[in-house]
Amino acid sequence: MKFIKNNLSEKLIINKYLKKLNCKNKGTFNFENDGAYLDLKNKNYKLTVTTDNISENIDFFSNDTPKSIAQKITTVNLSDIFAMGATPHSYLLNLYLPNHINENWLNSFSNQLKRIQHKYGFYLLGGDLSKSNKLIVSSTFFGFIKKKLEIFQNKFNLHDDILITGNIGESKIGLEILKKKISSNINLNQYFINKYLYPIPCKLGPLIANHVNSMKDISDGLIGDLTDMLNSKYGALINVNKIPLSFKTKKILNDKNNFRLENLLNAGDDYGLIIISSQKNRNKIFNIANKNNINIALIGKIISEKGIHFDSHLDLKNIEKFDHFS
Repeated sequence: MKFIKNNLSEKLIINKYLKKLNCKNKGTFNFENDGAYLDLKNKNYKLTVTTDNISENIDFFSNDTPKSIAQKITTVNLSDIFAMGATPHSYLLNLYLPNHINENWLNSFSNQLKRIQHKYGFYLLGGDLSKSNKLIVSSTFFGFIKKKLEIFQNKFNLHDDILITGNIGESKIGLEILKKKISSNINLNQYFINKYLYPIPCKLGPLIANHVNSMKDISDGLIGDLTDMLNSKYGALINVNKIPLSFKTKKILNDKNNFRLENLLNAGDDYGLIIISSQKNRNKIFNIANKNNINIALIGKIISEKGIHFDSHLDLKNIEKFDHFS
């Protein structure tokens, strides 16, 4: 495979922009083999794995910066790793590159990846390159977790707490601003646009893994993801006033934008965590979150009546579940 346009080649991309991301780990063979190996060294841990991809004009706009695209592909995967209670280890990266991609783009993209790797402590294991008529970035992430620890998304008990981290809906507002469907002052606009362009995963998961029953990241909207978590036995009661909204989000809701809380409850790409845990562990979880400067809120509890129920006028029937194919 050769990249003729813009004087790019597979060899150039690997040697100049990707090798710096393997952090000289022996298992990568410095990208001079067709495969790699993982060595956790500690037999008390096991591997976790997740995979995701983002595609031009579906998950990001064609004019989004390479820095933003690097942030998104790592966040969608890291968010899943953290929700499993795992710590990131390494990842595979597949790039499908159209002709307009040049060395400036690759330099910015790879430098952002390097910053994120340094922040969370993982490295590039390998991957693949290919040409395409549009930009697609695919990645598989590996994490490690104690062998005896398993976190399921739908194992919990009656009266368990439902908690979430972060604020709801800020990425959605940023997207709607870019689509010119809502507007505010320049400073607010840029705040929300940045939330859309540069999402941040919540790293609380592995820190509280011993104290939770279930955990899931909020990637498909609070209601959609919570619905996926609920098993056939129980439901959830949500206290609407406890759903965390930033002061800036409340201002948007109060402005004449015809935009309501209901529009945010199934907004994708928040990347906080939904945590279901026993009430006896509530203080432990809050203390760990507070020590790590992570916002966390108790928004409801598990109840015997199936489905999601609100303690206010909100009607779940009017809230459509987020769908990547819609």
